[in-house]
Amino acid sequence: MQRGREKMKSIFKRGEVNPYGKFFDGTSYLNMLNTENISVGDVIFEPGCRNHWHIHHAKNGGGQILLCLAGHGWYQEEGKPAQALEAGSVVRIPANVKHWHGATKDDSFEHIAIEVPGEETKTEWCEPVDEKAYLAL
Repeated sequence: MQRGREKMKSIFKRGEVNPYGKFFDGTSYLNMLNTENISVGDVIFEPGCRNHWHIHHAKNGGGQILLCLAGHGWYQEEGKPAQALEAGSVVRIPANVKHWHGATKDDSFEHIAIEVPGEETKTEWCEPVDEKAYLAL
């Protein structure tokens, strides 16, 4: 992962190119750390990479928690301003809230994504983040 000219090291092995890449603008990598009972993945975003707007639906429980490890990123819920993220930031995303997250345009970003268990959970992928709005951040 790179930040400007300096290299940042992840404590985890970099995963493969994200198999959900069609729902991302830019390149990201996914290393699933756990898939039994609770889904935990390490996601590395190259500079400028972000996922599309999406919703973690659940009838009860559900949602997602992001534990930010390195670099600089953004998180935004629909209808709210984007929130800057850095190592040590924690984001609790309630179920059924439309949002996106990813790297800043000039820096890589890494987070652990924890899918909160719930009833009747599913992820709905929506439209890409508006390019002009993203570049203005």
